[in-house]
Amino acid sequence: MEPTKEDILAEYRRARADLDALLSDATAAELGRKSNGTQWTNEELLFHMVFGYMVVRALLPLVHIISRLPSGAGSAFASLLNAGTRPFHIVNYWGSRAAALYFNKRRMSARLDKTIRAITRRMDRESQESLSRAMPFPDRWDPFFTPTMTLRDVYAYPTKHFDFHARQLSLKR
Repeated sequence: MEPTKEDILAEYRRARADLDALLSDATAAELGRKSNGTQWTNEELLFHMVFGYMVVRALLPLVHIISRLPSGAGSAFASLLNAGTRPFHIVNYWGSRAAALYFNKRRMSARLDKTIRAITRRMDRESQESLSRAMPFPDRWDPFFTPTMTLRDVYAYPTKHFDFHARQLSLKR
């Protein structure tokens, strides 16, 4: 069963509370320690988790546009992006490392708040019909990207991404 808008928003609120708890309990030494199963430190990984929500802000207009194009155009776009998976992963890794220098423990909570507010405002304006709009996705970029994703899937994506990476943190819970 597909999540409702209310389900998605409840997950956003939970992730927001989880981030606050993780940040408030973590020491500087813990944040600087390597995470489990990634090359990022805990602080870098926490930013990457927030970044998943930031990515959604960029994806929403893209889904609205590409879902209106002929299916071949969307498929070609997704194939082109899949062809660039390796450079994408490199930029994703180094970008999260660099961005965590600014969006650190002091700033990432505020960034998540601002981003979730913007996503929520946008979702509030979506109809059930628009939430069903779909486009092909570069499914090699992320384990939660599927070959075709609806707008509803895109709104639900960042919390799945957040929860997946939360299990890789080497912080005390």
